[in-house]
Amino acid sequence: MRNTSFLIPIVVIAIAGILSSLFIVDEREKVLILRFGQIKQEITEPGLGFKVPLLDEVVRYEDRILSFETDLIEVTPADERRLEVDAFVLYRIDNIRQFRQALGAGGETQAVVQLQGILDSQIRTVLGARGVTSNTILSPERAALMGKIRNEADSRAAALGLSIVDVRLRQTNLPAQNFDATLQRMIAERDREATDERARGREAAQRVTAQADRTYTEILSEARRDARIIEGEADAARNRIFAEAYGQDTEFFEFYRSLTAYEEALKGDNSSMVMSQDGEFFNYFRSEGGAPAQ
Repeated sequence: MRNTSFLIPIVVIAIAGILSSLFIVDEREKVLILRFGQIKQEITEPGLGFKVPLLDEVVRYEDRILSFETDLIEVTPADERRLEVDAFVLYRIDNIRQFRQALGAGGETQAVVQLQGILDSQIRTVLGARGVTSNTILSPERAALMGKIRNEADSRAAALGLSIVDVRLRQTNLPAQNFDATLQRMIAERDREATDERARGREAAQRVTAQADRTYTEILSEARRDARIIEGEADAARNRIFAEAYGQDTEFFEFYRSLTAYEEALKGDNSSMVMSQDGEFFNYFRSEGGAPAQ
């Protein structure tokens, strides 16, 4: 009984020591084993790990993608139209050994502070570069600007054992004190553009109208010319026919012309004429045989 009672505490202590030397590494994390503050082991794969009880310390780091939002900062693009912007940042701990050496026990809190400074600097640099205007920042071209910010920030974050996965600009607002002035300037610019467009439209309309008038005049002139030619040809053909008919039977032609003259002169129900009865106009009325009276 004495031997058994003596062994029980030893077994308990041994079991406690074994249990305290074991730990589990989750698939969502990476682990560093520290001994007196110095890195002894780096574990990046999930599973069961071992440490020396009382001497070793297990420090766990997220292996998932982390995120934070930058503070709202003011930038001045090339067109001097100041904007207030902030960004949503995705990052991850890429090298936990370098991360620990660079930031110490500060961990993720200190990482966010460092990344905040890096992102602020890169946002100001990229959005304030020559050729980058407020219209560029507010247009679909901002995707290229965000990619440039991410690349520049990632190269600096690598020294901290971090990698920048993505950067997205969130708010892009005008400062309150500049909003009204900027709005009025934008309205004036749009009015000027509208005036220019209307002037160009009127100029184009005048060109089209002038061309249409010229075409109309040319077509009408050609039509009148062709009509006169056709009328002249018709008159010539008519005169030729009359001349041929007159040459074939002179008396009949004179008779026909007199009847036509009677028809034109005596139109209407109350036509009246005052003329000498010996006039030649009524020769065929006075002749019984159809020939003019002597």
